[in-house]
Amino acid sequence: MSQRVRRILIALCAAVVALVGTGAPAHAHGFASTAYADVKENDAGRPRTTVALEYDLLVVSAADAAHDDALFRQGTAAFESGDARGRAAVLDAHADAAVGYVTGRFTLSSDGRPCVPRRHGGFTTTRRDGAPYAVLTLDWTCPGGDAGLEVRSTLFPDAEQYVKGTKTIVTYAVDGLTGSAALDAAHPSFLVGQSWYQRFWEFFRLGAEHLLTGIDHILFLLALIAGSRSPREVVLTATAFTLAHSVTFLLAALGLVEVPAGVVEPVIALSIAVVAGWHLWRLARRDDRAPESREPGGTGHLRLDRAGWTRLGVVFCFGLVHGLGFAGALGIEAAWSWTLLWSLLVFNLGIEAVQLAIVGLLFPALAVLRRRSPRAGRRATGLVAAGVAVMGLTWFAQRLAGL
Repeated sequence: MSQRVRRILIALCAAVVALVGTGAPAHAHGFASTAYADVKENDAGRPRTTVALEYDLLVVSAADAAHDDALFRQGTAAFESGDARGRAAVLDAHADAAVGYVTGRFTLSSDGRPCVPRRHGGFTTTRRDGAPYAVLTLDWTCPGGDAGLEVRSTLFPDAEQYVKGTKTIVTYAVDGLTGSAALDAAHPSFLVGQSWYQRFWEFFRLGAEHLLTGIDHILFLLALIAGSRSPREVVLTATAFTLAHSVTFLLAALGLVEVPAGVVEPVIALSIAVVAGWHLWRLARRDDRAPESREPGGTGHLRLDRAGWTRLGVVFCFGLVHGLGFAGALGIEAAWSWTLLWSLLVFNLGIEAVQLAIVGLLFPALAVLRRRSPRAGRRATGLVAAGVAVMGLTWFAQRLAGL
């Protein structure tokens, strides 16, 4: 391989790390919001929705839409005070603005005709994923009853510039039909009773998009790929990561395990730095220059040494923490059901599909580079690992400072 080609490859690696690093926020999930809606029938057999939204976002968005400065001042003060009753009282005092904002962006329709909402009780508050949420219950009168019931959500759009990428997780049990759906700007509505493949695609897409937009998880994968010396090692490492994050993702999303996001996010950042730093340490010890250790009998498979098994264990442990991060992004806290479990598994499949695609694209390219020019391969992976380690440490410090 010519010197020019080597320099181009190394420059491309540096550009990828620099681009990802400069464009990534300190909190990789902090620029998105998740709203939750539960749709069921009330005592009169009509649709009733319980909508939960981040309290501070509802305050600023509703105040801005209604030009209600008092709501902004009082809601901000209640948010900072930590008084749950006070927060609900502020929203009740400004119910026209708060309810008007929600019903203007969260709607039901029946056979194409809009349903009419009516507030059921006052606002309440709760906490989800470490953040305060406002909860609003609405009863709906639909001209066509439950026939052809469509749910639509455009809450907290990007145009408001308070968050980027809002999704609404909907669960429903209406007219004998149960299920769930994930709504966002690209797919803002769905029909109750949609087919299984439509629900599959929604949660599969949601999982895939989350990994693609979760810069910290992508950097972790880059560190794993850069530090793996053979297809066997990268497969074992990726499998350990997959098994670990799948376990904690399902347990946390089902509400069986709960760890504060203030703990999870810094540890995720630290995991990026540790895994990338591990590869730099091996390069410094010149371990990657040693001939590969083969299995007895000439099978040709790389045999993991003690350091390799230790790295595998570290990756597994960090994978458990990443699973908590994936669960926090989905944020479902509904009661156990097979429908819910199915949605979670499909979401996880979307994550795995993108993860495998990243490994499948990048590792072969690095393997070819290492085979043709071991020195250029070490430089390229070292450069990637160094950039990833710096970003991980930076995020770790920023997230600790934000606690």
